[in-house]
Amino acid sequence: MQMTGKYSSIRLIGISGSLRRDSYCTAILRTLRDQLPEQVTLDIFELTRIPLYNQDDETENFPSSVQTFKDAVARCDGVVIASPEYNYGMPGVLKNALDWASRPMNNSPFAGKPTLVMTASPAFTGGVRAQIQIAETLRAMLAHVVATPQVVVPAAHTKIEDGKLKDSVSVDYAMKAIDALLVAVKRRRLTSSFDL
Repeated sequence: MQMTGKYSSIRLIGISGSLRRDSYCTAILRTLRDQLPEQVTLDIFELTRIPLYNQDDETENFPSSVQTFKDAVARCDGVVIASPEYNYGMPGVLKNALDWASRPMNNSPFAGKPTLVMTASPAFTGGVRAQIQIAETLRAMLAHVVATPQVVVPAAHTKIEDGKLKDSVSVDYAMKAIDALLVAVKRRRLTSSFDL
């Protein structure tokens, strides 16, 4: 994988749509993290402790785990979401986290944030149908969904070994999408500097 251009101190977070201990999506995020250049970091944020969304909790006993999640998104330069597909859509745990992060309305930490979506599945479709749903939800939150050919990892159960994605074709393809994400981060930084 060839990374183009120079990137200075870019912080990414990775969000896996699966809570499973041996999740294919978490394994993919680990693999991508290990492929990044020195000046780019990717921290994997686990959704395990985020409770079910309840609007009452926005004003009473706001969950600290949700605040930690929102703060992580706010502080990072870009987001990588790797998700399985459940019944032609995104997993409930991911939708729940995004619903929390979407609040308050029009003031989400995802607003304007370069965000890359990829999916993995044992099926031959690689979870591609979930990508449409995830992207629509992100756009509703005003996120900048990075335009790139869809990254899918079909037959994921045959491509993961020892907690890492071992299929070189899939890794290279995913890293090209990561490069597009980094370009989007750089453009956002330039735009922000012009606005000052």
